[in-house]
Amino acid sequence: MRELVEYIAKSLASSPDEVKVTEIVEDEGQVIFRLEVAEDDKGKIIGRQGRVAQAMRVLLRVRAVKEDVRANLEIV
Repeated sequence: MRELVEYIAKSLASSPDEVKVTEIVEDEGQVIFRLEVAEDDKGKIIGRQGRVAQAMRVLLRVRAVKEDVRANLEIV
């Protein structure tokens, strides 16, 4: 799942070297992915009215269902 988020973010970012994905595992099978990008790329990652970020979250949740965990994406 981490690779999925990282691949999408690097594809959208102008400076893909600054993309960093951190995986935080919490209790009860919940996983939080923290996505850090360059300041200039935040707009591209979030998209207009948050549509790109929402689409990334949907794809992450679909993948999480297949692996029987709960996943969430935070963009920092």
